[in-house]
Amino acid sequence: MGKEVKSNTYTIPTENQLGEVKVTDEVVAMIAGIAAMEVEGVASMAGSTTREIMGKFGVRSVSRGVKVDILEQIVTVSLALNLKYGYSVKATTGKVQEKVKTAIENMTGLTVADVNIRIAGVTVSEEA
Repeated sequence: MGKEVKSNTYTIPTENQLGEVKVTDEVVAMIAGIAAMEVEGVASMAGSTTREIMGKFGVRSVSRGVKVDILEQIVTVSLALNLKYGYSVKATTGKVQEKVKTAIENMTGLTVADVNIRIAGVTVSEEA
């Protein structure tokens, strides 16, 4: 019925010698998606649910709209975002890039080379 997507697994560098720590590209994509959604002005991930629905169905759906490539501990992230109307594209995307880079590097120890963003849409608040 559903097509199963195979995730790539990467070893995270650790300082202790107690064993290996591995992470999948899907986990890195989830970290990126959650970090992006925390930035004011981001309405949703393109192809994903809104913040309210995300809480009901879990954070797994937040990785939609995120593509992660990892090569020799170097990460390239591509995000597709829907922004809220009235926010500066330049300022908002700059904050997203920094937040995603920091989150991935702090949580995994991997190095982020690029955070590429595609604006898929602009949403207008119904409250306005």
